[in-house]
Amino acid sequence: MIAGVTRRDLALTAPATGYLLVLMIVPLLLMLLVSFLERAPFGGVEWGTFTTVAYEKLVVERDLMGRLAINTDYLSIFARSFRLAAITTVLTLLVGVPTALYMTTLSRRKAAFVLFLITIPFWTNLLVRNFAWILILRNGGSLDWALQLVGLTQEPVDILYTPLATGIGLTYSFLPFMILPAYVALERIDRRLIEAAFDLGADRWRVLTRVVLPLAMPGIVAGAVLVFVPCLGAYVSPELLGGGKSLMIGNLVQAQFGESRNWPFGAALALVLVLMLLLALGLLAWLRRFGAKGQR
Repeated sequence: MIAGVTRRDLALTAPATGYLLVLMIVPLLLMLLVSFLERAPFGGVEWGTFTTVAYEKLVVERDLMGRLAINTDYLSIFARSFRLAAITTVLTLLVGVPTALYMTTLSRRKAAFVLFLITIPFWTNLLVRNFAWILILRNGGSLDWALQLVGLTQEPVDILYTPLATGIGLTYSFLPFMILPAYVALERIDRRLIEAAFDLGADRWRVLTRVVLPLAMPGIVAGAVLVFVPCLGAYVSPELLGGGKSLMIGNLVQAQFGESRNWPFGAALALVLVLMLLLALGLLAWLRRFGAKGQR
């Protein structure tokens, strides 16, 4: 028995442990195995034939003469995915945190109504919501009509099937994941601390930056993680709104398991993405721990 852990603790954590083991650890181990297998001639894998070709393909390729050459195509897709995910996280921060802060100033009834409005999109399938954005962003769509009505443009803006359209779709899809944890963190702040800061002569800006945001930082960081991680592997928004012009990792992985039928390479891509996310989250945890020690 582990020190400090009772049988009751093990019984209570057993469902979560079983869930993680069966639905996460085992599939990841299977993907790891598939990534080191050789691709079968007509798709699938050759069981028992191990190779590292799938990982080599990420950075190198063979030319017609059989010589190895550096291939940056897949690395550029990874870079684009991280860039779009980071931009989406920043945009959701800029929109979501002020929204959550405003909600804390409302009465409970009004705040509950705003939360109701924020969660309404979850009632509709993500695919349907992105199709709705196609109707809004396409040439001659709602956005074009509104801009031409107020005289800002005379020609179609050509937003659809661009990285900008993908960013709009991702920001819209993941904005609630930023607002909700930020609101919970802001709502739990002891108002007496804010009153004390004002009594000591702090202005609104100092109260916000020295008291409110530091106390709400755990919720804001949680929201950033909840946005960044799924956004990095997003598939629907880049596929529908990007139109293949802003290919992301999720689309590339789907293509390998789908049209290309290259399961080892698809598994290698997915595992590299998981590894990068784990490294990023580990770095974030280390920075938070280092910052906490520095404040003591």
